Amino acid sequence: MNFRDLVYRLYARRVGGRLDHDQVPKHIGVILDGNRRWAKASGGSAVQGHQAGADKISELLGWCNETDVEVVTLWMLSTDNFDRPEHELKPLLGIIENTVRNLAADGRWRVHHVGTLDLLPPETQSVLKEAQEATSDIDGIIVNVAVGYGGRQEIADAVRSLLLEHSEKGTTFEELAEVVSTDLISEHLYTRGQPDPDLVIRTSGEQRLSGFMLWQSAHSEYYFCEVFWPAFRKVDFLRALRDYAARHRRYGA
Repeated sequence: MNFRDLVYRLYARRVGGRLDHDQVPKHIGVILDGNRRWAKASGGSAVQGHQAGADKISELLGWCNETDVEVVTLWMLSTDNFDRPEHELKPLLGIIENTVRNLAADGRWRVHHVGTLDLLPPETQSVLKEAQEATSDIDGIIVNVAVGYGGRQEIADAVRSLLLEHSEKGTTFEELAEVVSTDLISEHLYTRGQPDPDLVIRTSGEQRLSGFMLWQSAHSEYYFCEVFWPAFRKVDFLRALRDYAARHRRYGA
């Protein structure tokens, strides 16, 4: 361990020791951004960057476990990412599949897929379904893996699900118009039954949400971190929690 690492470790311990666990967010959403730029800066390939980003996930979940976070949503692949060239997308999907398998095999996390399965290759669909089924009874952090996810797509899927449900019940259009509400739509989101994210972290210095959890993040706090995702450290995580704890959430009031 070099001197710089030692200083960061001591600083992280100091920041962590001052955290009030009663003020820790229960649900954290993370936009895992900057894999390719980290790889380029390090002289590696995009695939190496994605793998380094995937390897960082287990560290993050360990930090969340230490600080009593209950739900973590990881945006691993957006619907826009399907526009990437095949030579990058195919290995990225393979990395995601291996990562999800490892999360399920860990035995501590309850894996839940958020996104549109139909957009994904059959193998990726199978891995996500199997991981969710295998961990459904685990009493640990809920880990939402957002793969094939887009915020506008989620809302469209929720409305479609709502319409189909009431169509099967024989509800008329006029009757549905009378009962439709934000709560009713929320019951058809990918994250139904879960608390909305208290804190959304985005790495790489980009200060936009790119459609991440559009519906659920109406009252979320945002934390934008300059470092690329593969270089995200425990001290960066703790700083985000410290910043969150110092804010006064108004919920629109």
